Amino acid sequence: MSNGNLGSEMRNQPFGTRLRAAMDARGPLCVGIDPHQHLLDSWGLPDTAEGLASFTYGVVDALADRVAVFKPQSAFFERFGSAGIAVLEQATIRLRDAGALVIIDAKRGDIGSTMGGYAAAYLAEKGPLACDALTVSPYLGFGSLQPAIDVARESGAGLFVLALTSNPEGPQFQTARTADGPTVAGAVLDGLRGLNADSDGLGSFGAVVGATISSTEENLDINGPLLAPGLGAQGGTAEGLAKVFGAAVRNVVPSSSREILGAGPTPSGLQAAADLANDAYRTVLGY
Repeated sequence: MSNGNLGSEMRNQPFGTRLRAAMDARGPLCVGIDPHQHLLDSWGLPDTAEGLASFTYGVVDALADRVAVFKPQSAFFERFGSAGIAVLEQATIRLRDAGALVIIDAKRGDIGSTMGGYAAAYLAEKGPLACDALTVSPYLGFGSLQPAIDVARESGAGLFVLALTSNPEGPQFQTARTADGPTVAGAVLDGLRGLNADSDGLGSFGAVVGATISSTEENLDINGPLLAPGLGAQGGTAEGLAKVFGAAVRNVVPSSSREILGAGPTPSGLQAAADLANDAYRTVLGY
């Protein structure tokens, strides 16, 4: 498989620009790094910080130079305390050095200086966990995200804001109507549309929209990326993306974890699974 060479000169470009270039070069696949205990077990690794490191670096070494985007799930690193966070930090550095983009899936959400603290850790250029984009929660109000938005703009990072998640509890809040009329999800999407309004090309402020929601009447054209978790083992399919995302499908970042990770621990197994999935998403998304 021919892998795109993503030059270091792209580092100074906004996240949306870098994301589009990475997906054009390597395909749209985003590999979720979710070190569940059962995955460590299936790889013959202990459920310890050492096992976590072996698992994570095995994924990084096999795929960092051939996949555009990675999405480590912070919770599975945090459960090992400081040793686990150290693995996340090192993996993020290694992935970015190989030209891949890293979305840390931490779903942070708070107000004021606390949200600013999260932004300093994950989004500031020299933050200890500096990544390319962070998942955040808007349910303290879209305005509560402003500290993260400001730091992301300054550093050229991105955000993925929860909008239409695929968990069964999500619609209780996301489809509720706001005082102004639109749904909560619609208000989030409107906010993102505003943030991306002046972007040349793909904007840097994206939405999280589950690949298994089947359909939606919301307008997903936000001029920004649409992170679509839930593919593969969770039931979402490449073919189903066109139905869910419609005209905005070109901006989808399809994320799959267990479908890829379950093919390990051999590098060849991981690479074959990633290539197969990437080819399917290339076809559906028009790459």
